[in-house]
Amino acid sequence: MTAQTAYDYIVVGAGSAGCAVAAGLIAREAGTVAVVEAGPSDKHPFVKIPMALIWLMGSRRDWRFKSAPMDGVNGRQINIPRGRMIGGSGSINSMVWFRGRASDFDGWNVPGWGWSDVAPVFDEVEARTTPDRLTDPHPLTENLHHLFGGNGTAPPTPDYESAGVCHFNLRNGRRWSAADAFLRPAAGPALTVMTGHEVTRLHIKGDRVAGIYLGDALVSATKGVILSAGSIGSPDILMRSGIGPKESVVDQVVDAPEVGQNLHDHPGCGMHFSGSESGYGLTARQAFQWLTAPLNLLRARGPLASPTVEGAAFFNARGTAADPDVQSHFIPFFMNHAGSRYAPGSGYFADVCVCRPKSRGALTRRNGMLNIDLGLFGDEDDLDTLTYGLLRLRTLMADAMGDDAAPEMYPGGAATSFDEMRDHVRANAGTAYHPVGTLRMGADDAAPVTPTCKVRGVNGLWAADASIMPSVTSANTNAPSMMIGHRAASFIAA
Repeated sequence: MTAQTAYDYIVVGAGSAGCAVAAGLIAREAGTVAVVEAGPSDKHPFVKIPMALIWLMGSRRDWRFKSAPMDGVNGRQINIPRGRMIGGSGSINSMVWFRGRASDFDGWNVPGWGWSDVAPVFDEVEARTTPDRLTDPHPLTENLHHLFGGNGTAPPTPDYESAGVCHFNLRNGRRWSAADAFLRPAAGPALTVMTGHEVTRLHIKGDRVAGIYLGDALVSATKGVILSAGSIGSPDILMRSGIGPKESVVDQVVDAPEVGQNLHDHPGCGMHFSGSESGYGLTARQAFQWLTAPLNLLRARGPLASPTVEGAAFFNARGTAADPDVQSHFIPFFMNHAGSRYAPGSGYFADVCVCRPKSRGALTRRNGMLNIDLGLFGDEDDLDTLTYGLLRLRTLMADAMGDDAAPEMYPGGAATSFDEMRDHVRANAGTAYHPVGTLRMGADDAAPVTPTCKVRGVNGLWAADASIMPSVTSANTNAPSMMIGHRAASFIAA
């Protein structure tokens, strides 16, 4: 514990949004800022090595959440990785960079958050993160550019059917997270970063927040507290502090029925392909490539420099002229669908995720335990869209890979009809690790968070992370999370 026990602002969570919030407050000379992170530093070689994210997930730098058993996926529980270190989930993700569609933000219908409002904020964020095309994509990933033709070698976009190599927040073949782009440049006497301290609850005096508790130790905030602990952490801290629906809190301070509601994610399911030397994998012919991989990493080349997800496609699942409603992530690595992660073989993987899911779940607390119900396929239109998407992906992948195509290993012949593929989805679907929505932002009084990121019912308390999204954007959520943090700082400082 630092010797100082009072700051002007406390930011809870050093993830993609929290780093941007803290930097924005420091830039505006709003006062002293403490960033409190439950996990350790990101000073670990695996954080910087793009491919090493496969070893970070499930490690002590991951919260390792699990969902509740869900009827929509045959009663299964699914893993929900969330970063637990400086940089948050932006330190364990694949660094894919998408703003989303303009209509995503206009569709929020929240004053100050339409596309014309957020587009210049994205410009400011990208001036720091400098996302760019992957330096050395696998040749299989390059094949994706032939899929639709309309975007040439430009990155794919959810605005229309397109495919190709993505842009990433990488620099010189290394991860460049919000911690690098925002938090470290803000270092100085006004900023304190505390790692290894988990917030147990907020300290509320009267109608305002006055600080946080780290265990039993109080750290005071004279101007306010900003929750940037993510779509699971932020509402959980509120509920543990008596702010939320009566059935999820003890000693209720603020009756906020929607806290924890509206939880959703991009549901997804994949296809595994395997063939001789068709992608990165553990084979005798690739032994030299793996032996030299550490040296090639210095040149931002080779398998260690790959963020695993190298390409993407956006298309209409049913093949109509309507806008894209699914996204595919392409991984040019052999991924064993059963058993050991390190099985020999070479191949590639592609999934389908629903861009704008209709299903909703909830985050609740019962008897001191956190219950995470993503509500997958509560609306069966999501299930149908995903099923149609996988059936179309099968054809698209054959077209994209051409002579380089490998046989489909899983589900293969076990899912050729619509009904068989639908059953496959229920038995195998997970998510894209993009949980959002549990502290919905809105102008209506029922929304837990106002359009200026204030938590309703408590003065001096704000929320700024993916939890405030009314609905998920049509692609990966890391860039929008940084945008939210950066924009929130201007509201808070004002």
